[in-house]
Amino acid sequence: MPPKKQEQKEEKPVIGRPGNTVRMGLVGMPNVGKSSLFNLLSLLQVPAEPYAFCTIDPTETRVEVPDERFDNLCKVFQPASKVPAFLRVTDIAGLVKGAAEGKGLGNAFLAHINAVDGIFHVLRGFADPSVEHVEGEVDPVRDLDIIHSELRLKDIAQLKTIEEPLARAIRTKKDKVKEYELEVVKKVLELLEKGIDVREGEWNAKEVEFLSPLPLLTAKPIVYLVNIDEKDYLAAKNKWLAKIHKWVTEKSPSSVVIPFCATFETKIKGMELDEKKKYLEECKSKSMMTKIIWAGYSSLRLIHYFTCGEDEVKCWTVRKGTTAPGAAGVIHTDFEKGFICAETMAYADFKELGSEAACKAGGKYRKEGKAYVVQDGDIFNFKFNAPKGDSKKAKEKEK
Repeated sequence: MPPKKQEQKEEKPVIGRPGNTVRMGLVGMPNVGKSSLFNLLSLLQVPAEPYAFCTIDPTETRVEVPDERFDNLCKVFQPASKVPAFLRVTDIAGLVKGAAEGKGLGNAFLAHINAVDGIFHVLRGFADPSVEHVEGEVDPVRDLDIIHSELRLKDIAQLKTIEEPLARAIRTKKDKVKEYELEVVKKVLELLEKGIDVREGEWNAKEVEFLSPLPLLTAKPIVYLVNIDEKDYLAAKNKWLAKIHKWVTEKSPSSVVIPFCATFETKIKGMELDEKKKYLEECKSKSMMTKIIWAGYSSLRLIHYFTCGEDEVKCWTVRKGTTAPGAAGVIHTDFEKGFICAETMAYADFKELGSEAACKAGGKYRKEGKAYVVQDGDIFNFKFNAPKGDSKKAKEKEK
């Protein structure tokens, strides 16, 4: 008998644009370590000088997502081409108090935040007299309040521009669609005016459909990154961490907090592999870069599946909840249009049994149809009907 299909858990609707070409933005006050972190995440070198507004235009890079599964598949197949998963990250200049009203370089920066889909909110938890802080004393909890207040104020201003025309249109002529939209706008405004971000609200699928195209900054998922000094990092303690955790738990409970040290990460980045391993063992510490990358990737609800062969082992990034035809369409639109089925096995089964043949013999190689929801780590071979008249595509059955 074929294995019993697992019941798929229904994903909660999340506000945001669809698709897998999404990105994280590095956001925070000036001089908190955003550009230093960007340099660590990327081969690109952007300015990282200790004065405000060093970064003005956003800089973007693609960061490799470390994955032991991908590394192991490459060892097994020894492919000519290896293509890992990537996370797109944008470095955005610092926000200051009053940005929603245009202070600093506010409006431009808020537009840059609008262009990303998730936020790495970098907080400064280190004291250094040589690196100025625009608010004077270092206080990351105060900075949290400032940044979140500015983002909420911008969202309120955006929604007000929608609310007034909707109300005016309804007064002129009754319209059930516009009445519903106005009801949703008022619901969101009420939430924001209470100091609650949009992403922390409870939204049904219909509300999400209406809200997703809107440029709502507080709807974006956030990962909080606390940049602390090397001494605190190695000692695994910092006077601000408990206060930051308390703030996030109360005001942004869907988010995670990750402490890191840009100075420490920069130091070990330049070491040879053996030297780095020895140093980390001696100081009983580790890099946080992999954890940061995966936190950003997961916050955007990204997963990836694999296609494997001697020619290529490749990760294909999709959003959670993507069905098999949609996943096939990431490779080529014809794969989705002519989708027949997806032959698949879970990476865990492949690793345990050692080969595709063993998975087939063990009942772990399955054929899934259009309703199948892709699971992280699936290994796929798609079957599809090629467009008529294209003999070359007709012969191609997998990618």
